[in-house]
Amino acid sequence: MHGLLLIALCYSAMAIVISPLAWRHRDYVFTHPLPLLGIFLVGGVANICFSLAMIYGEVVRVMVLFYLLPVWGALGGKFILGERTNIWRWLGVALAIMGAFILLGGFDILAMPPSWLDLLALLAGIFFAITIMLFRAVKTLPVSVKLNSLFLGGALISAVALLVGAGGEKGEFPSLTIILWTLLYALTWLLLANIGSQWAMTQLPAGRTSILMVMELVAAVLSAIWIGGEILTPQVVIGGLLIVSATAVEIWQGVTS
Repeated sequence: MHGLLLIALCYSAMAIVISPLAWRHRDYVFTHPLPLLGIFLVGGVANICFSLAMIYGEVVRVMVLFYLLPVWGALGGKFILGERTNIWRWLGVALAIMGAFILLGGFDILAMPPSWLDLLALLAGIFFAITIMLFRAVKTLPVSVKLNSLFLGGALISAVALLVGAGGEKGEFPSLTIILWTLLYALTWLLLANIGSQWAMTQLPAGRTSILMVMELVAAVLSAIWIGGEILTPQVVIGGLLIVSATAVEIWQGVTS
């Protein structure tokens, strides 16, 4: 199945299921149109970039690049939210950039630019960081309304991209059995993961949320080795440890602030 079709099916199914809950709070759509539009566009693009990178790329590499969140969090806090950024957060930024530099090949990056999958992982992290800011900026909005905007964005943007021929070959159209398995996956595993993570972003302190999110990276590495048969190279390990260290600094800042 084409990656964009897989994303469109999953997010369409989740949007349909969550819509009745969001409909109860439809008045919020008229009182908070801009934040919801931002979640629709930015969150939708973030999920599409992340999903495509995970489908076609190396899971560990994609996850580590995605977790350059300390960089985007510090820059967004400084230049968008006007937060005061101390030396510890800039240390986290430096560690994360150094880790990404090593992960992408060190000085070889000057001769061979990152792949499109690397760029998708980086873009996913940037847009996801902005989505977190949007979710936190409108804490009064019910989670169901924000999730509905997020799911609709992922469904409609991926469907449009598929229709205009983005992503190269369309591939073979899946059988009914594969479609049903895809919908089952979307309405159980993927839906619960999204509800849990977005609720945590809205309700839990930032430091605790960051700690929980790091478990995603740990789970991704272990599952990629166990299920996907991926092998960790020294380059990935060193770069990953630097980025995880940057995340640890960000967590420590969130807990102590």
